[in-house]
Amino acid sequence: MATTQADRIATLDTLRGVAVLGILMMNIIGFAMPDAAYLNPRAYGGDQGIDLAVYLLNFVLIDGKMRGLFSFLFGASMLLVIDRAVAKGESPARVHFARMAWLFVFGIAHLLLLWWGDILNQYAVIGAIAYAFRKASVKSLLTTGVLLVALECVILTIMPLGVMALLAGVHDANPARAAENARSLRAFIDTMGVPSPAHIATELVLHRGSWTGLVAERWSELGRSLSAIWFVGAETLGYMLFGMAGLRSGMLTGAWPRPRYRRWMLVGFGIGIPGYALLAWWLVKSDFELVVVAAAVMPLAAPLRPPMIVAWACLILLLARPGGALTERLAAAGRMAFTNYLATSIVLTTLFYGYGLGWYGTLSRAQLYPVVAAMWAAMLLWSPLWLSRFRYGPFEWLWRSLARFELQPMRLAANRIA
Repeated sequence: MATTQADRIATLDTLRGVAVLGILMMNIIGFAMPDAAYLNPRAYGGDQGIDLAVYLLNFVLIDGKMRGLFSFLFGASMLLVIDRAVAKGESPARVHFARMAWLFVFGIAHLLLLWWGDILNQYAVIGAIAYAFRKASVKSLLTTGVLLVALECVILTIMPLGVMALLAGVHDANPARAAENARSLRAFIDTMGVPSPAHIATELVLHRGSWTGLVAERWSELGRSLSAIWFVGAETLGYMLFGMAGLRSGMLTGAWPRPRYRRWMLVGFGIGIPGYALLAWWLVKSDFELVVVAAAVMPLAAPLRPPMIVAWACLILLLARPGGALTERLAAAGRMAFTNYLATSIVLTTLFYGYGLGWYGTLSRAQLYPVVAAMWAAMLLWSPLWLSRFRYGPFEWLWRSLARFELQPMRLAANRIA
């Protein structure tokens, strides 16, 4: 499956297009429902019938996998930009760190002005660290990535162990310590358990209220939001290194023979799907008990994600057909992934928040997916149409211009002549 350099870049775009569409399958919960619903279907949005089926399907196949694929591709694209800067005789450090600095600015603006679930600021910080690995061999990148994922698993054990400690601590003989443990336990419950009606009501009022109220809330939580990077940073860096290895090895560029992609796909899904299915069974059997949720979706799921991500990448590359209508549209969506990611936040917050249509908390889990399908259709329709006239997506152009301290050419030459 050897390809030209242009085709290899196209494969990255196609993978990125699938990833940016796939991320929305999970992010839609963060846009439309109280926070705890993302991890626990009993929190909000339905935990029976089709709603439960949608949760479990996403948990096994999508949750963390599309975000992880996006992180792989960020690492690969970052390395590609560095390599091109070197080839042009530019300073790779200046090019890279300027891009990361502006990405951080975009991320903070996105977090404060649009949506609390921003990942751009995390990518900017972790991407700056990943620069140190730009010259590493494929073996070193993979080894370090595996160690970082292992470290993440250790870090994530804090969640279930913390829950168990607090459950025991609420019965502490010291009333002050017992009260403090109860308050901390309530924070865990509001995050991954079944929040109290009062907590749910507070979230509904906030998100159905004014834009200024939401901005004020996000500003007050900014420190906590930014500190989350240290909780997921090891995994994210590991994924970026895997992506850099994927670029160097040819895996993400479509350079492997097709039988090799099939083998890796079968191995990845063969490890990941049974493992996730077992965790899903445990969640349902426990009726989404708080400790089980903390363990199943945190440390126990973490080592299963990389095989699933690799399997998804292999499957997409096996199915992609250069020149095919869907493949071309996915590649266009991937070329404009930055714009599509931010545009999704603009559209969905307008639909769900109080300063727009105010749909927040009004739809069940399953009812959200026609909205997802509509957003997918919009991205697949508008991305190739835009790129038929312009070199970059709007936010890609702005990011590139700011990072290079110079307005970049936007219109295609044919359009300028016309």
